[in-house]
Amino acid sequence: MMNWKLFIAKRIYRSNEGGKVSKPAIRIAMWGIAVGLAVMIVAVSVVIGFKHEVRDKVVGLGADISITNFDIQKSYETEPIVVEDSLVQVLCAVDGVKHIQRYSTKAGMIMTDDNFLGMVLKGVAEEYDWTFIKKHLLEGEIPHFTDTASTNFTLVSRTIANKLRLKLGDKLYTYYVDGDKVRARRLQIAGIYQTNFSMYDDLFLLTDLYTVNRLNSWASGQVSGVELEVTDYERLEDIKEDIRSRVDMQTDRYGHKYYTQTVEESNPQIFAWLDLLDLNVWVILILMTGVAGFTMISGLLIIILERTNMIGVLKALGADNWSIRKVFLSFSVFLIGRGMLWGNIFGLLFVWVQSSFHLFKLDPVTYYVDSVPVEFNLWWWVLLNVCTLLVSVLMLVGPSYLITRIHPAKSIRFE
Repeated sequence: MMNWKLFIAKRIYRSNEGGKVSKPAIRIAMWGIAVGLAVMIVAVSVVIGFKHEVRDKVVGLGADISITNFDIQKSYETEPIVVEDSLVQVLCAVDGVKHIQRYSTKAGMIMTDDNFLGMVLKGVAEEYDWTFIKKHLLEGEIPHFTDTASTNFTLVSRTIANKLRLKLGDKLYTYYVDGDKVRARRLQIAGIYQTNFSMYDDLFLLTDLYTVNRLNSWASGQVSGVELEVTDYERLEDIKEDIRSRVDMQTDRYGHKYYTQTVEESNPQIFAWLDLLDLNVWVILILMTGVAGFTMISGLLIIILERTNMIGVLKALGADNWSIRKVFLSFSVFLIGRGMLWGNIFGLLFVWVQSSFHLFKLDPVTYYVDSVPVEFNLWWWVLLNVCTLLVSVLMLVGPSYLITRIHPAKSIRFE
């Protein structure tokens, strides 16, 4: 036999009867839950997507972990370290290291007939992972860069090309200060990329490692540093500490010491900004949960007051206060479930539409992306639904105490 409390709750939920006050109150409570859950799903999806998008760009343009000279300064005029097979073998032996690549940088200037611009020339070799750049390559192709020969080709950003009015195939003249001398190199544009990451697009040109090392007048084997990609970003700190224990404070044959740092340590302002987004999400979650909960409380109170006569009859028939409270709490669960269903539909629909069509745009100069990024996370979605249900029901336990104050004789007499 069906539990009588659940039976009555279902009858109230399915009933089309109701006063002029209760029906609007029920609808407001239900849509309060729906809107609150939809906003929470969208907020969490946007923040997760935004953090991953920006982090992937920072890592894609650099690496998860970098090893440089211990005497590194906040400048693109770097001090060299020796990266040879012995060091590469040590790094490959570290559990969690997926890929290793060398690089060198040299600060300089581009000059055209009517303009000039400061820039940083970054040299890479054949082991460089081009996955990220290929994804953002707009025109041209990526040359085969090595550490043994100069190609005289370069990749420039769309930002630099627009500022200097350059196009694919153009030759550009670059100049570099070397002590008391100025050295010049003519490079041809082989490709144009755009990452929308202004800190990179405004400065960097990519070319072969051989050219940059020659401009720096470095010996064989010397580079600005080595970049490492890890297999699991969640283990970043553990992998860094393992590398530090093997490499840091060791010296190369020229007496230079190695220094290891993660992408979060080399870009603290960006990751501090991303961490601040978590606080914003928690504020939104608390506010939306509060709004949804209080609309349900008001709705429940109105329903209890309108069903005072029914409560009196149930008490006269022998039902205790807790059993009657269960009736109205069960009814509230049905109402919350309906609101959550609509909230999930609206929230997930927005996530799908935005991820597919990118309707909502952003200024890439400020936000590093050109549209609002969204990412659906199954575990966060389940957690939001479970917490919304539990918190909403728990917030109704106290108001349902009003039922204990209703006396059968008085409530039946004044029907």
